[in-house]
Amino acid sequence: MFKKMKCLAKKLKQQIFILYYACKDDRLPWYAKVFIAFVVAYAFSPIDLIPDFIPVLGYLDEVILLPLGIMLALKMIPKDILSDCKIKAEKEKQNDKPKNWIVGSIIVLIWGVFAGWIVMKIYQHFK
Repeated sequence: MFKKMKCLAKKLKQQIFILYYACKDDRLPWYAKVFIAFVVAYAFSPIDLIPDFIPVLGYLDEVILLPLGIMLALKMIPKDILSDCKIKAEKEKQNDKPKNWIVGSIIVLIWGVFAGWIVMKIYQHFK
């Protein structure tokens, strides 16, 4: 069972890198680029949509949302671009994640605003 899960995790990582290279391709339609950029940014982001400490729901994004997003993104890529990106991903086989500081900063900002809003509501409630 663990071997199967490890194999699936490797395949998922490979698909994320394929999407990363596809997003950089100029031949890809703009709407596909936007969707793929969100999927890749979310995959590489250390911050989850649903925090992992929430029982059961915390892993929902890693188990369902992320693979679903990857599957939809792969279907948006034309076959010729997809094959080129697969070759690039195989050739590079990187260990490091690409860093997108802008998207990471936006995600941190969103969570910060959300946390600030919650603190403000709690403060107003006890005031």
